[in-house]
Amino acid sequence: MTVAFLVLVVGLASGFAFLNGFRDVSNAVALSTRTRALTPSIAVLLAAVFNFVGAMLSGSFVLAFTQSWIILPDGTSGLSMLASTLTAAILWGVYAWWRGIPLSSTNSLVGGLIGAGAASVLVGGNSIGGVDNVVLTQVVLPLLLSPVIAFVGAYLLVWPVTWAARYTQPNVVNRRFRRAQAVSTAAVAFGHGLQDGQRTAAVIVLAMVAAGLSGGGEVPFWTLLLTAVMLTAGTMFGGWRISHTLGHKLIRVDPLRGFVAQTLTSVMLFVGAIGLHLPLSTTHTLTASVLGAGTNQRFSMTNRRLVRRILLFWLVTPLITAAVAFILELAFSPLADL
Repeated sequence: MTVAFLVLVVGLASGFAFLNGFRDVSNAVALSTRTRALTPSIAVLLAAVFNFVGAMLSGSFVLAFTQSWIILPDGTSGLSMLASTLTAAILWGVYAWWRGIPLSSTNSLVGGLIGAGAASVLVGGNSIGGVDNVVLTQVVLPLLLSPVIAFVGAYLLVWPVTWAARYTQPNVVNRRFRRAQAVSTAAVAFGHGLQDGQRTAAVIVLAMVAAGLSGGGEVPFWTLLLTAVMLTAGTMFGGWRISHTLGHKLIRVDPLRGFVAQTLTSVMLFVGAIGLHLPLSTTHTLTASVLGAGTNQRFSMTNRRLVRRILLFWLVTPLITAAVAFILELAFSPLADL
């Protein structure tokens, strides 16, 4: 039964990575296609390549997640928790994509782990170790604060950039920043691969530790390759529902503000992954940056009804995934005991 659960978790993790790329392609391409900096096909190809590269280079950051933050029970108990968590995150992610709402996969995972852990304690007394102050300070708080920092940072950053271009003709400014957006698009995709690639790889490593196949001290190359391939495949086949939300429905942005939003997002992702080893949501960070840069132009241009809907989804995501994972873990637990 342990082998069956391990195969199930690896399959679900692969599906989670594919959905992540499929849904989050908008993070990299929405603004560059909206401002006509890149054609949709070129933008998606660029995002896919740099997603792959970022995911392949995320291995050194996986160990912080697996060694310091989450400690699962051994055997099928730990594997069933991961299966419940991933299933809940996938189901909620598909629903959010169908509604065209940008959503954080990290929030979904955290909520799912909490719900699955609570159900496991209720059924068999097995709990998830490490979900304490460390997770609060290194996972929850960064996820809550990063959108605020991104919004304020993008709002403020527009001023010096527009001041520097004050004597340049508007058509020249647009042309130059469209070219610059090719670089910022690649940077966002690379940052997304670094951040979200480590999440999927970490889940697989946790599953191997629970199954007794790894001590958690290293990240097998095949886990990074599998994650990178699935993220890239999802990006290549990605839907445009959320891209339409970010690029057309949320707020109007020009090439200058699009570049500012993408650049700030990529810098925050790099600092979070490489400098601080903190998980940041690409979706939360970019959405907040777009709002900040666009609001600097004119607050009345913001689609406030859509913003409220997005915020509501963000708030309920950990609650819903926790509830779904709780129910799924109750269903999986009897199978884990066989």
